Order: sequence, then C-alpha cells, then structure tokens
Amino acid sequence: MRKTNKHIGSSLDDFLKEEGILEEARTVALKESLAWQIQLAMEKEHITKVEMARRMNTSRAALDRLLARGSASVTLLTLSRAARAIGRDLRIELV
Repeated sequence: MRKTNKHIGSSLDDFLKEEGILEEARTVALKESLAWQIQLAMEKEHITKVEMARRMNTSRAALDRLLARGSASVTLLTLSRAARAIGRDLRIELV
C-alpha cells in the first residue's frame, strides 16, 4: 500500500491565487524573462546599455527600468523597441 506524503500541500499557483497575487506574479515573471532574454542578446552582440538605448530611441534610465528586476510596468512599445534593437520581433498571443 502506498503512503501519501502529509507534507505535500497545494501547488504554488494555488498558494499565489489564495494570496490574491497570482496574476501579478505571472506578469513579473514574464517581464523578467523577457528582460533576461534582452540582456543575453545584448551580451552576445556586445551591445552596451548606451548603444541599446540609442537603438531604442529612448533614455538609458528607461532601458534600466526595462532590465530591472521586480517591476512589471513596462509598455509594449518599449518591449517592441527593445526587440527590434536586438534584431528580434516581439510576439504576444493569448493562450
């Protein structure tokens, strides 16, 4: 007979939903994933932050906000400009 583990609780999604922060957590995780991909592309192509900001036609401070951790408040326009600056397209879809 198989014993169930009494220490296993709900999933992380269930916990975040109960706390009322599931959507915020998903949004922050998505933004940080995109920022990480942008940072990796910048490093691979040896693009400095100053050059990246110039390519995006924005300020260095705006680029720093895009790459910063913990905040999800980045516009689609900023993400699109960043993608174009590294030779990529931004694709957003509902699933």
